[in-house]
Amino acid sequence: MALTSFTTEFTSPVSARKLFNAGVLDGHNLGPKLMPQVIVSTEILEGDGGVGTIKQANFTDAMPFKYIKERTDILDKEKLEYKFTLIEGGQLGKKVESASNHITVESTSDGGCVYKVSSEYKALPGIEFTDEEIQFAKNGMTGMFKAVEAYVLANPDAYA
Repeated sequence: MALTSFTTEFTSPVSARKLFNAGVLDGHNLGPKLMPQVIVSTEILEGDGGVGTIKQANFTDAMPFKYIKERTDILDKEKLEYKFTLIEGGQLGKKVESASNHITVESTSDGGCVYKVSSEYKALPGIEFTDEEIQFAKNGMTGMFKAVEAYVLANPDAYA
């Protein structure tokens, strides 16, 4: 079983707290609003948004799968840290045995932030991810980050 991991890092003029609040805490609401060409809807199936919460994201035909369900493993609003694990849908059971993403948002001295997403995929036996598949995952993260950042910059009073 091959383990594939990568980290994608973004810098932003938006404060760490605002970007975390928008992208992580309210991402289930913003995603479908900001990226309707990809995300049909996102809903909380179980929990209150904290650790143990189960969310389902439903996708358009732009994605190679219809939905994913994820479980919140870490949600630290003070340290601006979020980790979630794929529990159903996506490529789970088809190409991957497990998948998780770990997001941290750190303040920079200029009032902006560095937004980091560390992804880890454990492939099923005999499966190896192509460079194109890895780039597709990175592009999805980049697209969502850029959409949230643009929204917060256009709405400076949001997520104060």
